[in-house]
Amino acid sequence: MDALAPACAADAVQPATRGWRVRELGRQAYEPVWRAMQRLTDARGPDTEDELWLVEHDPVFTLGQAGKPEHVLAPGEIPVLQVDRGGQVTYHGPGQIVAYPLVDLRRLGLGVRELVCRIEGAVIDTLAHYGIHGERREGAPGIYVEGRKVMALGLRVRRGCSFHGLAFNIDMDLEPFRRINPCGFQGLEVTSVLELGGPGELAAVKPVLVEALSRRLGLQARSEPGLPDLSPA
Repeated sequence: MDALAPACAADAVQPATRGWRVRELGRQAYEPVWRAMQRLTDARGPDTEDELWLVEHDPVFTLGQAGKPEHVLAPGEIPVLQVDRGGQVTYHGPGQIVAYPLVDLRRLGLGVRELVCRIEGAVIDTLAHYGIHGERREGAPGIYVEGRKVMALGLRVRRGCSFHGLAFNIDMDLEPFRRINPCGFQGLEVTSVLELGGPGELAAVKPVLVEALSRRLGLQARSEPGLPDLSPA
């Protein structure tokens, strides 16, 4: 049973009232994309269009702003980066869809909890498209299938606007998760869409995820040609 169903009562499909730009960034190192998100958020005005960035990161462990270093057990050759999102430690690597919803919560009429609910709902919808039953877990944001985590979620809201986002395991080497306590939980098992019987191609899952996120947030997706400027200011 979905333990957070009452708390996510507002988690519903919304009519599209605005658009958002969907950018495919391809494979990128983590830090330049993170810094670009910060710059975009700081430069936003009341009429700045919302964006969704889709990226596949080079291998990296990221530790949230209140993250405890003791949850990083044995990183080995994989770098560890302290960042400004919520949450503890997670792993990003090839074969994972990382989606960054850069949205103005005030304009959408959402609080942070509602945004989390809608993102989680979109991933549940995406898994359901492939016949996989995803669930929330009380006190542990993200999506789980039979107790194993398939999507991690960590956000930051600044000036009423969100950045950071979700990491959705599609077809990836899960071994690095054994080098950490994923999301701060010792012994937490992690899985992937492919392992659960779904497709292993990121290109197949992305449009399903984008449609689900757009529907849950009440935004009309529009692909944006070209990449944002990821270079330092």
